[in-house]
Order: sequence, then structure tokens, then C-alpha cells
Amino acid sequence: MSPKNDIRLLRINHLRGPNIWTYRPALEVWLDLGELEDYPSNLLPGFTDRLLGMLPNLMEHHCGVGERGGFVERLREGTWAGHILEHVVIELLNLAGMPTGFGQTRSTSQHGVYRMVFRARDEQVARAALAQGHALLMAAINEQPFDVDAAVNVVREELDDCYLGPSTAAIVEAATERRIPHIRLNSGNLVQLGYGARSRRIWTAETDRTSAIGEGIAGDKDLTKTLLAACGVPVPEGRVVESPAEAWEAAEDIGVPVVVKPSDANHGRGVSLELTEQADIEAAFGIADAEGSEVIVERYVRGNEHRLLVVGGKLVAAARGESLWITGDGQSTVVQLIDSQLNTDPRRGETEDLPLETIRLEREPVMRQLLQRQGLDGDSVPAAGRRVLVQRNGNMAFDCTHEVHPEVAAMAVLAAKVVGLDIAGIDLVAEDISKPLETQGGAIVEVNAGPGLLMHLKPAVGTPQPVGRAIVDHLFAEGESGRVPIVGVAGTRSTHVTARLVAWLLHLRGTPVGLACRDGLFLENRPVQGGDCANWEAGHRLLMNRRIEAAVIENGPLSILRDGLSYDRCDIGIVTDFEGAETLGHYDIRDADQLPKVLRTQVDVVLDGGVAVLNADDARIAALAPLCDGESILYALAADNAALQEHVAAGGRAVRLQGRAAELLAPDAAPQRIELGAWGEAERAQGVLPAVAAAWALGIAPALIRAGIETFDAELARNPNPNR
Repeated sequence: MSPKNDIRLLRINHLRGPNIWTYRPALEVWLDLGELEDYPSNLLPGFTDRLLGMLPNLMEHHCGVGERGGFVERLREGTWAGHILEHVVIELLNLAGMPTGFGQTRSTSQHGVYRMVFRARDEQVARAALAQGHALLMAAINEQPFDVDAAVNVVREELDDCYLGPSTAAIVEAATERRIPHIRLNSGNLVQLGYGARSRRIWTAETDRTSAIGEGIAGDKDLTKTLLAACGVPVPEGRVVESPAEAWEAAEDIGVPVVVKPSDANHGRGVSLELTEQADIEAAFGIADAEGSEVIVERYVRGNEHRLLVVGGKLVAAARGESLWITGDGQSTVVQLIDSQLNTDPRRGETEDLPLETIRLEREPVMRQLLQRQGLDGDSVPAAGRRVLVQRNGNMAFDCTHEVHPEVAAMAVLAAKVVGLDIAGIDLVAEDISKPLETQGGAIVEVNAGPGLLMHLKPAVGTPQPVGRAIVDHLFAEGESGRVPIVGVAGTRSTHVTARLVAWLLHLRGTPVGLACRDGLFLENRPVQGGDCANWEAGHRLLMNRRIEAAVIENGPLSILRDGLSYDRCDIGIVTDFEGAETLGHYDIRDADQLPKVLRTQVDVVLDGGVAVLNADDARIAALAPLCDGESILYALAADNAALQEHVAAGGRAVRLQGRAAELLAPDAAPQRIELGAWGEAERAQGVLPAVAAAWALGIAPALIRAGIETFDAELARNPNPNR
């Protein structure tokens, strides 16, 4: 069969928030299959077997069949290249370590052109997977060789560069389980959990509750020991030294064996243990001096090193370190034995998601010194059967959380409190963590700010501990969601008026409110940016602002199609109309009947305790009510609207225009009337009625709504849209 022309990627669109496809960020790709439109998979001889040879795990994809092997069944029956590309990209993401299950491919009104979409936690990672998947698919179609491992590595490298580290990702995942939203604030690990005034911030395992003073104290190991000792926490005797000779002098005073370590390094760098000889101690001074600003000599405490994680005054996890040994065979060098006996462990590697690091002797001066003390170096060949100690108390990845004695746990909590850290990694040495320290001469040797979590999340041995959840529970009390009230206004007809009036009413109630709409960006009723701000970027800016206690965000259909919503869920979702289809041809929207799929996005994201406000004058909008997880309030300009009356009769709430007044209707209650004045004219009421319904849903009193409408003209005059 002759080679097929390449699939053309017409455009790539990153949907950053809830959209017409899914609640989550996604990458939408417009594809032109070209001649492949006439060649579904069953018409490509040998294609399915070639593809499965490259990606055998495609057998696990359920696809629309709903069971293992479903996608392969579709391949053999015949499916088109856009759908196949979707599954190839998803599988590459899975292989690279970013599990992804969501994807869809749909035809457009143009022959051979499809919209393919898949979950995209990070845009750059998704683009890398798309590029590699595209190349792989064309190679399979045209019977060309392709290096799948290299493709996966490209995606994995992009993932390592761009995505959250494992500690931060664990915290974010725990927040998501509690339905707490998050916003990534930089390209690293600075993340906001929650919105507005109720948000908290994390940077890996540090939080906005982490004391800068406490972090500074923890970075000075000598000061830390002084403070801990003053509070009755057992610490090893020691002192700061300034030269190799002074290090030996201190060792003589303290009594060997001793430990020589830097005062402010971390991860065990530059720490030499159980030293007894003058030459070793003086050499260890140089190793420690290269890592930190000062060098400490302290009494060696016998036992295994342990890392205890304290969060919010509670011990939540503990890990134990164990020594590393190799055994000589009389033929291999030390370096070769390390590679064959230690580095072959699948739990070791260079990436952050592995619990154990690859051992590289050339970058471990402490390890080289330990070998020297045994008369060896990297090129030495140990005799057959000889056991060689490579690292003391390494491999801090053996979970022992449930072994910790209550008194040891209390001592660790006290140490964190004395230093002043809300999250702390407590390093202590003890022969048996299940017994009190004083009975065995154990001691706390360090207190660390911003401790790594991976050893607890993915221990080499033992049970993973839910440390991400512990940190989220520390930041947010039970029942707290990190959310501020959000009102989303979707449509085109007078939606800026609706948004501004809702924000004005919240302002009058005394709520610091942010507003993003066609009239601009407003913070606490103060304009901060002119022009059209009914878009994702402006809404996102509001939710990052820790001053606001409520947000009102206008979303036109164009913004939803281009970017998605700027929030994951909202309290009030308003849909006013299905107009403007003629401006959306770029997104394959040709008539108003296609707009319900777009605008329903606003209804889909209403919280289960929230309210959808829907225009009952359009039956298609009123029909969105069953899609809402919460309550629905219908509104109508026509007082005799049948859908509105049926809604109230069924126990729902509604707002209708009666004369020049808004009438609030609720079952088993007398109607409440709010005079609208000049805003009661039918054309102007289109923007006011949904705002009245939203204010009612927010619990704003009718008297305050009335006062807000009376003063609304003056507010608009004070802050006019500079573009009108």
C-alpha cells in the first residue's frame, strides 16, 4: 500500500477550565485527516497489529465498548485516524507517568476535519504527547520504524520540567479529593489552594503558615540544638568548629566516635558518621565545609536514623533509614558492584517520583571517605564474600509510622513547636523507635523546614502514608472548602448589566467583591482595568486576589469555547440567552441550536448547594434545569410564562416581571414585590431580572435589592464603560 499523507493539525487550543467537553483542563486539536478520511483502520492492512506492537497497553483501553479490549475491537471493525490519535496520545501520557483517561473525537461540518480533545493537566506536557503521538501514528500507518521509548522519554522529560513535583502534587490531589480548588501561581511548585480570601498557599511542603523565623532557626543546626536542649529535648553534645585542627580538638573533648556535618545543608549532604580517627575527622571537616556555612562536630548517637513528619502539631508519618552494603565477588570493582547490586533496584532512579536515588560515587564525597576508611576506593576489587559498607543510614524510605512510641512522637511535636514550624521533618537517631529515647540514648539531631514527602508517599518498604491529606486538613478545618461565593453569568444579552448589578448588591451588603465583565475589571467597586474583561484571564486574576470574598464573572460563549471557565465550580450560574451564534463560525457553531451545548457548561459547574438562574422565556434554556446539581430559579419577562408557573407549582422558585416590578415567587409563600422603576422597562429588565434572582439566591434581603436598584444608575454613571 502506498504511503498516506500526513494528518494535518489545523489548530491547537488549550482549554484552561471547565468547557464543553469536560470539567477539567483539556487540549482541543482540530485535525484534517486528508486522504485518511477514506481509510479507516480496517482498510489499512496490518495497521492494527503494528500499532499494538508499538503500544501493547492499548489493549487495556475500554473506549465506547466499556470493557478491556474495547478500543482494539473498534480498530478491527474500523475507526478513523482522529479517534486513534486520541488513544495513542493518552497511552503515551500514561506511559510517561501522567495517567489520563479522558478523550473524545468528534466530526465537524467540514469533510475530513475532526475535533480531538484529551485531558491536559499541563499544556506543554500535552503538546509534547500530541507531537509524539502524531509521529507514532503516521509511522504505524506507513509501516515505518518508530522508537516508542524515545517518544515516552520526550514526554517524561517535559513532565519533569513542567509539572508539579511529587510532594506538591500529593497535596493538590488531597485538596481535590476534598473539592478544594487550586491555582498554580508559577511554573514551579507555588500553588494556591482555594479562591480569594479563603485561599491558602503552599510551596512544596511549606505553607503560608510556615514561619520565616522558624525556617531560619531550622537552617542553623547549632542554634536549633541550643533551643531544643533548653526545652528538654534530647540532642547530642556538639559545637561549631572553624578548622580541621579544631574539629579534632572538639572530638577529643566530646569523645569519639563523632559526627562531622555542615550547619545548614540538607538531605544528609556533607554528613560523616561514626568517626574515630584524627585523619578522618580532619578530612570530614573539608567535606562538610564545602556544603555549609559552618561545621559542627557532635557526639555520635548509635542507632538508625529516622525521619518523623510533624504537621500542625501532630505526628503523621515516620520513615527509617538503613545502611547500604555490597558484597565482593573477587572480580568486580566497587563501582561495578554498586551498579549491579544497588542501582538495579527498580525503586532507584534520577526522577523525583522514585523513592530511592541512583548511587553515583563521583558525587558522594562522604561515601568515598567511608570507603577510604575501609581501605577501598571506586576502582578497588573487594575479595569474594567481603561485605563493604557503602552508606550509613541511607535509604530513608522504610515506613515505620505505626512503630513510633507515643513519647517519641510527643518529643518530635515539641521539637517542631520549639523551632516554630507548622510542618517539620524531625531527624532523630534511635536503636528502637518503639521505645522512649531516654532509655536508649537516642536523640533528635536535626529539624528541617520544607521536608520532602516522597519517602512517606512511596516508601521502599511499608505502607504509604496520606501526608498530603494531613497538610490539607491542617490548612482547612473540617467543612471548609476554600471557596468564596462565585456568580457566573453566561450569555450575550445584557449580561454585563446583570454582572454589574449582582456585584453592586454584594458591595452594598458589605462583601468585598471582584467583578470581571465587558465593562472592565473591578475590585471592591473600584475599576482597575478598562475594556472587555469578560474572559478567562480576568476571572483568574480575581480568584487569585486574597482580598475578595465574592466574585462575579461574565462568560460569553466565545470565552467558553476559547478558554473554558476560569473557575471549577460556582454558587450561582446564570444563563440569559442563546444569541450570537453567527460570530462563532471559527468554532464550528452555525446556529442557535448548537449553543445549548456551550452554555450548559455554566449550569454543569453549579455546586450541589448552589443555584442555576435560567431564562424561562426561552424553553431551551429552561430545559437546562435538570442538568444542575443544585436548585434552579427561573425568571421571565412574560408574567404568564407557563414553564415558570409549572416550576413554582412543582416546588421551585421564580422571578417574573409584573408591571415595572420584579415579583419573587416561592411555594407556600406570598409573592414579594420589588419595584424596579426605570429598570422595569422590558428591554432594561432583561439584565435586571436575572440579577434579582441571583441576589435572592445569595440571601440578599429584598429591601437591599430594592435600594441597590434605586442607586444602580448612579453607580453605572460613576464607573462607566470607557469603551461605550
